[in-house]
Amino acid sequence: MASERKFVTENIRRVLLKEYLMKAVDRAGFGGVEVQRTPMGTRVTLITERPGIVIGRRGAAIKTLTTAIEKDFKFDNPQVEVQEVDNPNLNAQIMAEKLAFALERGWHFRRAGHSTVRRVMESGARGCHVVISGKLTGERHRTEKFKEGYIKFCGEPKLKFIRQGFAVAKLKPGVIGVKVEIMAPDARLPDETDVLSIEEALKVLPEMADKIQPKEQSALAVAVRSEEEAAAEAAKALQEQSTEPKAEEKKEASG
Repeated sequence: MASERKFVTENIRRVLLKEYLMKAVDRAGFGGVEVQRTPMGTRVTLITERPGIVIGRRGAAIKTLTTAIEKDFKFDNPQVEVQEVDNPNLNAQIMAEKLAFALERGWHFRRAGHSTVRRVMESGARGCHVVISGKLTGERHRTEKFKEGYIKFCGEPKLKFIRQGFAVAKLKPGVIGVKVEIMAPDARLPDETDVLSIEEALKVLPEMADKIQPKEQSALAVAVRSEEEAAAEAAKALQEQSTEPKAEEKKEASG
């Protein structure tokens, strides 16, 4: 088998595994899955909101999942681990499923969308973007978007900081798709910079000297020297300004 086909086949198998787990642990709040190959077998890390439901009484449910993963998806010696989500309101997949469930219970799409965005932003996210598409009010398909805060739609910041989740709500008029995008609270955008004072720069620059090339070290030494000279000149100017009024006061007193 060619290497390209091997990669495609492996990714298709992982996508099918994700879809199966979404249906199997929907009651526990599916938050994502990570598949990692190890020398001992395949480690499957399942992220859920309620791990107790996935494990089951005396581990019966997780044993069933392990058997299904090994037989149906042909993973070698799968080891299933269950992790609990720290903050479900910041998990895009969990929030997408909750929004879809709210639509199935009869919530109006605008109320459900604004409520989801508000819950995400109150949990500390830097941005939230919700897209609901389908037959919302009539026979024609339409798309509604709800957005608050910072959201990146392309480039490295999107790949690095944006978490995506997708779910489907099955209603009488048809199927409604729900997509939730959340920017992590610890996201630091490329245009966000910190301006250091002269004292802070003089402390940081010598520490950076060990991590850069020799040519850059000479330039750094010149920069440090110039910064020190500038700081000395500034201190000298401040001292002269403070002594000038005293000299004038002495002249006036002697006169």
